[in-house]
Amino acid sequence: MLNDDFTPMEFVVMVIQEFFAKDLETATQIMLKIHLDGKGVCGVYSRDVAATKVDQVLDAARRSGHPLQCVSEPVGF
Repeated sequence: MLNDDFTPMEFVVMVIQEFFAKDLETATQIMLKIHLDGKGVCGVYSRDVAATKVDQVLDAARRSGHPLQCVSEPVGF
């Protein structure tokens, strides 16, 4: 997930909890990493699952009027 200067932190935490099944503490830690580092990892999934989760996050953000961006990237070994 990518940081922006407009999406409320509470919304980001809620999205992480809802779509990535994280508890409040873990979701808050991920949100703070996104906020401080510009991006953060919400989970590691197969390509198809990751694409679905990206679509779900982008749809939720769009419906709520937030510019939140979520991307999937291959894991480097």
